[in-house]
Amino acid sequence: MSDAHTTINQLRKLVARFVDEREWQQFHAPKNISMALAVEAAELMEHFQWVDVEASRQLAEDPDRLAAVGEELADVVSYSLALANALDIDVAAAVRAKMEKNAIKYPAEEFRGRGGCVDER
Repeated sequence: MSDAHTTINQLRKLVARFVDEREWQQFHAPKNISMALAVEAAELMEHFQWVDVEASRQLAEDPDRLAAVGEELADVVSYSLALANALDIDVAAAVRAKMEKNAIKYPAEEFRGRGGCVDER
């Protein structure tokens, strides 16, 4: 499986099959999944906690550290997909709608080269 050849739906089914095989649906209430997602996001952040911006970019050059970050990212994505499964959210539609809102909130001509959180709108 690679990004170029795998759909979101295939990943959702992979996560659903994993959960089903273990009979974990009883534990996968949206509340619980969202909390697990937050924990995994924090574990991902730990890899960047005490490094500067340049060091965070150089992480890609260290295969062991990159693999560890990849595992945490996989956990974040997997729990996100589990939440989408639990609530029947169409991830592609949700991302598309959010990016449309972001384009209005942060017009490229106004925010090009500036951080996205420059001001409150």
